Amino acid sequence: MSTKSILQLTLCTLVASLLTGCTTYGSIENESSVVSENQQGYSLEHYQANDTRSDRITLVVAFSGGGSRAAALSYGVMKALRDTNVEIDGKSERLLDQVDLITSVSGGSFTAAYYGLYGDQLFERFEDDFLRKDYVTEWIYGLASPLLWFSSQGRTDIATQLYENQLFRGATFADLQRRDAPLILLNATDLGGGIRFSFIQEYFDLLCSDISSYPIARAVTASSAVPIMLNPVVLKNHKGCINPAQNYLRNLDDKRLESLSPHLLDTLQSLRSYQNKDEREYIHLVDGGITDNLGLMAFYEMVELAGGIQGFMERIGTRPSERLVIISVNASAKPRYNIESTNEIPEIEDTINAVTDTQLHRYNAATLSLIRDSMERWSDELGSWWKPVDPFLIEVSFEGIQQERQRMFLNQIPTSLSLSQDQADALIQAGEQLVKDHPEFQRLMADF
Repeated sequence: MSTKSILQLTLCTLVASLLTGCTTYGSIENESSVVSENQQGYSLEHYQANDTRSDRITLVVAFSGGGSRAAALSYGVMKALRDTNVEIDGKSERLLDQVDLITSVSGGSFTAAYYGLYGDQLFERFEDDFLRKDYVTEWIYGLASPLLWFSSQGRTDIATQLYENQLFRGATFADLQRRDAPLILLNATDLGGGIRFSFIQEYFDLLCSDISSYPIARAVTASSAVPIMLNPVVLKNHKGCINPAQNYLRNLDDKRLESLSPHLLDTLQSLRSYQNKDEREYIHLVDGGITDNLGLMAFYEMVELAGGIQGFMERIGTRPSERLVIISVNASAKPRYNIESTNEIPEIEDTINAVTDTQLHRYNAATLSLIRDSMERWSDELGSWWKPVDPFLIEVSFEGIQQERQRMFLNQIPTSLSLSQDQADALIQAGEQLVKDHPEFQRLMADF
């Protein structure tokens, strides 16, 4: 979304805030779970892989932020995986059915959650339910409704209700536990703790809470809640439970701590801070893209905090595969600004956009470099423990578009929850083509 659009929306939200009163409180929907040693919620540890998935490939897909632009590009990649067949154990299998994990932030979380709930219905309904609708206008109409002036609903509640009515229809995380579904990892940002928060039972354990009854619509809202435009989604940090997640963080030995990078040490300290129930009674969640715009750090941190790739595999009770494949779907755009065509002082909108884009792209580049190096290291670790593992990192982004005119068109699509028909068509087609044309994807196909 352009800065001008955000400013206009912010004005609407400020007016709505004045009309609805000075103080708004976040709705609390995460239930307390006093004792959860045997918690069977939506978790890494209790995830049951689809029987049709082969041990010849571990496939992780990461969907970035970027509003509907990210959702459409991710959808195109999912179509490509659906239409790509590989021969496994003498049978032709869809590559889509070999996906083990989808991790997502912000706009990418709409595609991830929808597929996690409905499977192949994604390809029948998602375009009409989400990509071809103008959710921005519907949200503004909700803000302008006189009914809001006399209710306790806030801006975030309106967004959640929209997603509930048109996309997720009362679904909770218990509904994600389908035998034939990959694990879906929706990620937000803990505003007070300054770290990523993943909607999975291990994180809810830290809050003495049960994720099973938590609404999918509320989680997706948190993952995509742009600060100021939307209020944070609030979770209660309940007291009085005992669970494996808390014990694991508390009992990490000194030798393990010494091996952690400063980034991981900071993450660990922030996770431990959930034990301070009186100081951190309420957790405020906003857009996941603030702490991890590619959705890749969720997987990286879980592996490293579990003691490396071997410890991670052992903890979730699975064996490594012959191939470790990560597909990073990066919908970040590089729009062209006119500030270099004149010595006129740039407008505030152009300045903010340029600064934000610079920070985003540099952080994305650093994240991809970290993942690339980590995959090589994980491959070596698994090779010494089990047998050699071949790593594949497939980076899907607009930089892979060869035609300059098409690349410019895609890069000029703003971050919003509204797309024109031409924009949606171009993004879906780009997602399909970019993954199929990627050299690492082609190497993977040849390897099979």
